[in-house]
Amino acid sequence: MDSSPAQFLRDLASGNSSDAPLVCYAATMLSSNGMLQNENPLDFTFPLFLFQLIIIILTSRLTAFILKPLRQPRYISEILGGFILGPTLMGRLPAFALTLFPLRSLLVIDSMASMGLVFFMFIVGVEIDPDVVRRVGRRSTILTFVCLIGPVLIGVLAGIMLHSRIQDGTQRGAFVTFLCGILCVSSFSMLARTLADIKLIASDVGRLVLSSAMITNGLAWVLMVFSTALAQSKGKPLSAIWAVISGGVFSVVVYMAVRRAARWVQKRTPEGEEVAELHVCVILVGVMVAAFAADAIGTHAIFGAFVYGLAVPNGPLGELLIEKIGDFIEGLLLPIFFAVSGFRTNLYSIVDAGAVFLLLIVVIGAAITKVAGSVLAAFYMEMPFHDGISLGLLMNTKGIVELILLNIGWDKQVLRDQTFSILVMISVISTTLITPLVNVVAKPSRRYVAYKRRTIRWWNPESELRLLVCAHSSREVPSLISLLDISHPTKRSPFFVYALYLVELTGRASTLFVVNTNCSSSSSLESHRGAPNAGGGFIRHQTESEHISHAFESYEQHAGGVSIQSLTAFSQYPSMHEDVIALSEDKHCALIILPFHKHQTIDGTMEVTHPSIRCLNKNVLAGASCSVGILIDRSLAGTGARAQRYAVALLFFGGADDREALAYADRLATHPGVALTVVRFLPCIGAGGSRRQDRVVDVAGENDDECLAQFQADGGGEAEYVERMVGNAEETVSMLREMEGRYDLYIVGIGEGTPSPLTAGLTEWSECEELGPIGDLLASPDFGSRASVLVLQRGKYREGSEIEMSGGAVVLPMPAGPAK
Repeated sequence: MDSSPAQFLRDLASGNSSDAPLVCYAATMLSSNGMLQNENPLDFTFPLFLFQLIIIILTSRLTAFILKPLRQPRYISEILGGFILGPTLMGRLPAFALTLFPLRSLLVIDSMASMGLVFFMFIVGVEIDPDVVRRVGRRSTILTFVCLIGPVLIGVLAGIMLHSRIQDGTQRGAFVTFLCGILCVSSFSMLARTLADIKLIASDVGRLVLSSAMITNGLAWVLMVFSTALAQSKGKPLSAIWAVISGGVFSVVVYMAVRRAARWVQKRTPEGEEVAELHVCVILVGVMVAAFAADAIGTHAIFGAFVYGLAVPNGPLGELLIEKIGDFIEGLLLPIFFAVSGFRTNLYSIVDAGAVFLLLIVVIGAAITKVAGSVLAAFYMEMPFHDGISLGLLMNTKGIVELILLNIGWDKQVLRDQTFSILVMISVISTTLITPLVNVVAKPSRRYVAYKRRTIRWWNPESELRLLVCAHSSREVPSLISLLDISHPTKRSPFFVYALYLVELTGRASTLFVVNTNCSSSSSLESHRGAPNAGGGFIRHQTESEHISHAFESYEQHAGGVSIQSLTAFSQYPSMHEDVIALSEDKHCALIILPFHKHQTIDGTMEVTHPSIRCLNKNVLAGASCSVGILIDRSLAGTGARAQRYAVALLFFGGADDREALAYADRLATHPGVALTVVRFLPCIGAGGSRRQDRVVDVAGENDDECLAQFQADGGGEAEYVERMVGNAEETVSMLREMEGRYDLYIVGIGEGTPSPLTAGLTEWSECEELGPIGDLLASPDFGSRASVLVLQRGKYREGSEIEMSGGAVVLPMPAGPAK
């Protein structure tokens, strides 16, 4: 009698109690009286389960830590952790298997794994918007069709030819149907994570492949239901057809009933408040009711939970449910499912090397047909060849959905142990190889020429100036709008502003697709490297996005010469700078304006908004090829507006950044409500204070004197020009203190790469070195300034140089030459 864990679990799943080993234990042995009473806790059910759970989680986390440098998805580390604990490795040690995972404990583990899987599929259903399927266009239908033809044909032929060799004793029709479903399926959750990681989720390729993956997943579930029904009915097609029909009726009834009930709950919940605890409890109990009903009609419990989750509408209700149970399910219960899968996977059960080779050929052949079909579909839809290859590779993404289907096939005796183990290993190997291949092939990478005219100074004043204005909350918007307004856009010298709302992403990657399809802003740029709930609540960020968008739209309507497009970027802070830089390159912006990582409180002090914002600003300054400005806001929207006139000071110490600041200040000088003062600091030597006559020329052939002379010759608006002679940094600080209280806004260059004796020593005391010595001084609370500060860095360029950028959803071609 085979008493292995895999065989025991199969007997439990199939109900063949006569073939199961006899396991006897006392019904009262739930918890121990303690080791002090000479009782071993592992002899009792509950302490043993707790210890098993600890071992499973520690093993999966350790495996994930080891594989982290290889950038493999979490699915790989989880299933490998199950292999380690299963009969392939540690389970072969009798002491380990009998002590930690005895047969009497497997029923509890299997039940908890099934419960975790039921609620996980419910979460997956909640995160998917069914309306997207109804909006699937012609292109998605074409891609789905051509990607299904090859795998279905190969599945049918291979299933018929291989059944007698590798699946003898099982129902042939069930195996053929099940093999077609396995070859067709694409893991939607894994695909969403991959697209988010390579920043394609909001692109045409991303939307196309996600919508196609949802259709193929639906077909795979239908084939799974039909296959298991055939297996249970001993090959009677009529019974299988009735199972599919009953599953379809069940889906429609559950979807309509739960949809109406969920919308009733949403209507009963006041805006801005959480759903009542009673309603949440009823919904979660409904998950188990749906799972029980689905199992009762002969489909599978997780199918019922998935359909139930699809019926829950996107919004505050779905978001709340995910927040309440998501981490518990994925962090604690789901690893148990991977461990059970590891118990079922026994590499020593693979005794036919030819079967391994044949199944490997079948899987590779199906993958190739998907890629070939995607290339043909791309050609028909007039898409680039590279996009066709990317679509094919992405459609081959596997993951937890495939593992779930394989486990269902094992439970329902559609697959034998050897076939199950082979297909699981092939799934792991293919995912391990495809994930990095997709990152290399599908990840967008374009080379942008960094033209020197992508700065304010070299932008034609009579052409459209493109700016990217970023905000982390609606609190920053009024001052950003005030800064835009005093920059004096006109119909003759217009602005095109991209208002980008930056949201920290801290949740499951599949949420990205929901957010992308429901975002109310003008457009959406999505990114990620992680997983759900964008910063703690989709509705809160949607409302914030609407407020920001409406504020900029209102300004656009009342101001002349301004066109504004609102966007939203969902990204983790470590990669958020890539989205900002990529968007500035795509839109050919001359200037990026970023908010400071501190904001002013009611008492006038500066408080850190989020520490990661500072890293974001530093990364944008280091990587952007256009000019970058950081606004330290001290109520800029209120100070000048109250007096109907803004007093602005440009502090000019010399260098490329200061010349860029001068070019920006030149635009402010023409505004009738701005009083601009250009203060040039010059070094003096000797007792007589004679001026040093250094002529500094940079690689572009520019020097400070010529730029200032051109500024004055062009009129400089109504600007006042003054010169201040200082000998060292101490005198510079004293001069700045004398100016305190006169201005609402200071503009200064960062001064990177242009050390000056007038600021020497200030950097040693800098708190925020990314602002430059003067910008850091003006932003410091010790300085006591009440004025806002705009620090500018000129765009980096070298003639003929190229900057390679990765990421971004939509890539626009760069112009053939410098902007005119």
